[in-house]
Amino acid sequence: MEKTRENYLAWLRDAHAMEEQALTMMQGMASRLENYPQLRVRIESHIAETREQAAALATLLQRKGSGTSLVKDTLGKMTAFAQSLSGMFTDDNVVKGTLAGFAFENMEIASYRILITAAEQMGDAEAVAVFTRCLKQEEAMAEWLADHSPGITRSFLSRAELDMPAHR
Repeated sequence: MEKTRENYLAWLRDAHAMEEQALTMMQGMASRLENYPQLRVRIESHIAETREQAAALATLLQRKGSGTSLVKDTLGKMTAFAQSLSGMFTDDNVVKGTLAGFAFENMEIASYRILITAAEQMGDAEAVAVFTRCLKQEEAMAEWLADHSPGITRSFLSRAELDMPAHR
């Protein structure tokens, strides 16, 4: 059971770093969405959820006598910051950001499903409840992006055809 615990805690630290990375990515994108108010509002809402998720994961780690991984958190944030910066220099930032967001949400979904299974194996009912809540939030965001990406793309293309600032 010790190997199971080690893996579980490692995956939990990874999930915390993943949420910290998501925060940095979404904050960078939201700051550039002047012409996509519906997307901006949804991302800002998910930023609040993600902050709560990161805090809940940190609490679970502390409860297990572990802490977050400064290295993983920092590397995740640096990666997200670099990705956010690169988006500033592309005209199709909103489309690429929507694509990246959808992919990232699905990675989070897979991560929470794995964590639920590991927490069940560990008999950690409190963590199962936290991971299940996080999973539902990530699934809702992924579904929102999937449902709205055609409209975002059409809006981007229309703005580009009119030589309007399409990336914001």
